Amino acid sequence: MCFIVLRLAGDPSVAMLGPDVSAAEIAAFRERWGLDQPLHIQFFQFIWAVMHGDLGYSMRGGEPALSMVLRHVPQTLAITVPALLVSIAIGVPAGIAAALYRNTWFDRLIILVSIVGYTVPSFVLALVLALVFSVTLRWFPTGGSGTLAHLVLPVATIGLIGAAVIARYTRSAMLEVDGQPFIRTASAKGLRRGAVVSRHALPNAAVPIVTILGFMVGSTVTGAVVVETVFSWPGIGRLLVTSVASRDLAVVQVITLLVSAAMVLSNLVVDMLYGFLDPRMRASKGVGE
Repeated sequence: MCFIVLRLAGDPSVAMLGPDVSAAEIAAFRERWGLDQPLHIQFFQFIWAVMHGDLGYSMRGGEPALSMVLRHVPQTLAITVPALLVSIAIGVPAGIAAALYRNTWFDRLIILVSIVGYTVPSFVLALVLALVFSVTLRWFPTGGSGTLAHLVLPVATIGLIGAAVIARYTRSAMLEVDGQPFIRTASAKGLRRGAVVSRHALPNAAVPIVTILGFMVGSTVTGAVVVETVFSWPGIGRLLVTSVASRDLAVVQVITLLVSAAMVLSNLVVDMLYGFLDPRMRASKGVGE
């Protein structure tokens, strides 16, 4: 789908060479990159090349597209990994607290904040944080990279949005578990509320929480596309935006493949964690086999 949409969106030769080049130069460019072939021929040539480990070359720089993308991956990981940790550190305790104090003003506040955080677009939150903490207070730079100060606002933008999602799912999971008989039994034995939550409720509520974390790996990378553009962060998100604008086809395709692979791998890890978090799943699998 990505392959076809990129080629239907416009001629890369015009975007690369500009509108003032001659027809002969455009024809030579299209022939060099195989754009003069029918679309289905281009697609099968692309698949054949990928099967042989050739992911193509950048039309702008002429270097391998994979090498160009991998050079930007550490920059993206530098904001996405801390952002995920921030999301977990804020979202899980907030969701647990909202479930423990359900139907109180604190619970309603957590729900309101999570809904706002979930619905506000990432670019809006990024601009608000930049306006408050960069322009008004001058605590952090408005963009760029190189220091820890440059990390704060991009990480905060992605992390706060992720925390809102995790808080909602954590609250729902904890409320569902809290009504189970084993929770009432643990409470009837005289265990403190904190022990009941940490030893019985939270481990059983961990499965849906881990599930949403697996999906958030892909959404965090896609969210980084906007955030990196707003804060001029040199990661694969910003590279994706510039490559789409210039129709650098191979680079866009490599980024798409990497993001897809990251989502598949994260969901595979989540599936493997299910058996560790809930022994009943291992038992049911053994019975089925």
